[in-house]
Amino acid sequence: MEVGKLKNETLKDLVISEIHMIRDDILIRPSIGEDCSAISFGDMACVLTTDPITGSSSHIGKLAVHVCLNDVATSGAETVGLMLTLLCPVGTEEDEIRNILKEANEAANIMGVEIVGGHTEITAAVNRTVVSATAIGKTSVEKLIKTSGAKVGDYIYLTKQAGTEGTAIIASDKASDLAQVLNKQELITAQEMMKKISVVAEGRIGAQVGVHAMHDATEGGVLGAIYEMCEASGKGCKIHVDKINVNPITEKICEHFHINPLKLISSGTMVMSVDKENASALERALLDADIDYSRVGVVTDNISKKLIMGDSSVEEIYDEIESPEADELYKVIK
Repeated sequence: MEVGKLKNETLKDLVISEIHMIRDDILIRPSIGEDCSAISFGDMACVLTTDPITGSSSHIGKLAVHVCLNDVATSGAETVGLMLTLLCPVGTEEDEIRNILKEANEAANIMGVEIVGGHTEITAAVNRTVVSATAIGKTSVEKLIKTSGAKVGDYIYLTKQAGTEGTAIIASDKASDLAQVLNKQELITAQEMMKKISVVAEGRIGAQVGVHAMHDATEGGVLGAIYEMCEASGKGCKIHVDKINVNPITEKICEHFHINPLKLISSGTMVMSVDKENASALERALLDADIDYSRVGVVTDNISKKLIMGDSSVEEIYDEIESPEADELYKVIK
């Protein structure tokens, strides 16, 4: 099996098929594309998500926090607490653990979230420290947003730029390899993209505006996230590739390593599906919050997922957006 998260088809076969529905109070169950689960507690929903950090060796405490908070944000919920599990290899120094927890706690507290528990151990089962985080959020049941909520005719928006997290990870972990590709300031800018990986603000705006669906662009990049949102919703899409924002520094890094920025892990980008009547309200809210965005396409009733190439006015030349495979990051970080 390939490095990275399981392919969607494999995930369905090995994991989701083995999970059985037995309770009436589960509001969101495991399925392709859903970022969170949700459990009903009367009029309120408890929103839960969990994720490990395995593709980076830098800033893993901060990454673990933001990746989980981003998932909760896609449901329109507010994260309340986090639980962290640290699995550290034999030979780990105390300062390394202290620094990871300090970084994670600072990142969580800035977002108004507490670390409420977890587990830390030294084990020969790993060859580098792995951090796994679980986030607990809350929202009213009536305001709960699902990745599977996209509707035919919805506009599809992307916030910020494609490949933000992947750019920051590669620039931090492979800085010496990029010495001949980026100048000093470009390298610093790329590394500082780690400061832009939160989509909590976008999630709050989406909930206020009333978007139909949101999905955090993580492994598989923006194309993978668009595919998963449409697949979860039983819909298709038409996406204009020239409308997707990619930072020139990201393009330089991806060209150097021969990877596709649209399939590079993209925490910091929220995929949002909203009806045409609310699109202008969403755009105004994003502008007011100083969040860059692009309207990249539309949800269709045909389940095919088309990536329209070249001039955005031409629809005859297109590629098919396919189910995401191993993230492009793993071609660089081995």
